[in-house]
Amino acid sequence: MERYAGALEEAMDGARQQERHYQLLSALQGLVKELPRCVAAGRVGRAVPRGGRALSPLTAPSACSSFQQRLSYTTLSDLALALLDGTVFEIVQGLLEIQHLTEKSLYNQRLRLQNEHRVLRQALRQKHQEAQQACRPHNLPVLQAAQQRELEAVEHRIREEQRAMDQKIVLELDRKVADQQSTLEKAGVAGFYVTTNPQVSAMGLPWDACPQRPDPTWGFSGSL
Repeated sequence: MERYAGALEEAMDGARQQERHYQLLSALQGLVKELPRCVAAGRVGRAVPRGGRALSPLTAPSACSSFQQRLSYTTLSDLALALLDGTVFEIVQGLLEIQHLTEKSLYNQRLRLQNEHRVLRQALRQKHQEAQQACRPHNLPVLQAAQQRELEAVEHRIREEQRAMDQKIVLELDRKVADQQSTLEKAGVAGFYVTTNPQVSAMGLPWDACPQRPDPTWGFSGSL
C-alpha cells in the first residue's frame, strides 16, 4: 500500500512540475510575442544606467523579428526547465544587485567629474574677470586673446576627460554584461553565453513577467 502511495505522490509531483514548466514556458512565449513593444519601451537592451543612451537601430521591427526567430520553442522550453527550482532567479537577483551598485558607482564618478569641470570653469571665469579689471586698456586685446587660448585649452581638456569617462563607463558595463552572460551560462541557463556581438547582446528577457520574481532585464545571448 505504501508503495502505491509513494508512486502516486511521485506522479503528482511530476504533474505539478510539468504544470509549472508549462506556466513558465507560456510566460516566456508571451514575452517573445511582446518583444517589439518591450524594445520600443527601452526594456530590452544592454545593461545601461536608467535614463542612459538612446535606442539603437536594433530597435527596428526587422530586428525585433530577428530576435523572435532566435528564441525558438526548444530554447524557451529549456529556459523554463532551468527556472523550475528558483535557483536562476536567485542568481539573477544577485546579478541585479551587482549591476545596480555598478551603475550607481559609475553615475557618481561621472557626476563628480562634471562638478569638477563646473568648478574649473567658474575659477577660470573669475580669474579672467579679475585680470581684465586690473589690465590697462591698451593691453586688453592682448590679454583677451591669451585668455581665449587658455579657455579653449581648458575646454579641450574637459572634452577629453568626459570622453575618457564615457569610454570607461561603456567598457565597465560591457564587462558586467559578459559577467552576467558567463554566470548564467555556467548555471546552465539555455541560450546564454559570452558574446560581444551587439545583435545578440541586445536581446533580453524582462524577468518581471515571470510570476513572483524580480524585474531586471538581462542580455540574452542566443546562438540559434
